[in-house]
Amino acid sequence: MNCNNLLLLALCICFAGCSFQSDRPAPVVNVMTPVMASYDKGSLKSDSYLVKRGDTLYSIAWASNKNFIDLANNNKLNKPYTIYPGQKLNLNLTPTVTNSQTAKKVQNNHSKVVSNHSKANKKQTHTSVASTSPPPEVVKKKSLDPVRDSAYSVTTNQQDVNKSIHRPTTQIPTKVSQWLWPVRGNLIGRFSANEQGNKGIKIAGKRGDIIKSAADGRVVYAGSALRGYGNLVIIKHSDDFLSAYAHADKILVKEKQFVSMGQTLATMGSTGTDRVMLHFEIRYHGKSVNPLKYLPKQ
Repeated sequence: MNCNNLLLLALCICFAGCSFQSDRPAPVVNVMTPVMASYDKGSLKSDSYLVKRGDTLYSIAWASNKNFIDLANNNKLNKPYTIYPGQKLNLNLTPTVTNSQTAKKVQNNHSKVVSNHSKANKKQTHTSVASTSPPPEVVKKKSLDPVRDSAYSVTTNQQDVNKSIHRPTTQIPTKVSQWLWPVRGNLIGRFSANEQGNKGIKIAGKRGDIIKSAADGRVVYAGSALRGYGNLVIIKHSDDFLSAYAHADKILVKEKQFVSMGQTLATMGSTGTDRVMLHFEIRYHGKSVNPLKYLPKQ
């Protein structure tokens, strides 16, 4: 997919009595897996965490109220952010200076006056792994409760998805007040609530067609590391909602970038699948919901 985004697994808060080692990784296969909703954001207060089977970096970041990209950088994890049961993660994103030489370098880089009588290991500074500060915490508001389903056409041809709202977006909204169809085209796959069913909708189109952001938000993932999604963009719209745009040809946004509803995210393609289409998901508290309940009626 601050970052913000693909799309959330279970986090066990209680620590095991002993480390569990396994050769089998616990990769971030789907950052929006629904069981994450069982845990409160910010409920993990420790400065470190021992990875358990089923954890993902995103679920740990959610529980510790941190940006998962910053958490990955802090622990020197590269895409696709694979973690292993028994692995210890450092959740403290403000590193402590450990020697006087490092403290002197911090002085020069940040023009800070450091007392000669202070102990270097008590000083804190910014590092390249946290170059962007997270957005200020906001009071969480109840956002767009799930609504009843109604009849929808299998096409979106009558909607002008190219109409973009050009107001600047500089922070993650506290709620989503309006949704927009991300592309024009025939609906070729519907949402299924079954465990192995389709977790979103599939819309056909032509290669190169524009994919628009369905609402204001911030890009929390942009890449191709998540198996089965191809080139994928994940947008965080609020503390409650995420949306995902899969199988893109070209991604035109970057992680941590703020976007407005209707802003171009990518072009349609067939990466990770056998035909040109957009796989579109909306997640509420990490759980897959039917996008047709939120998108404007056609």
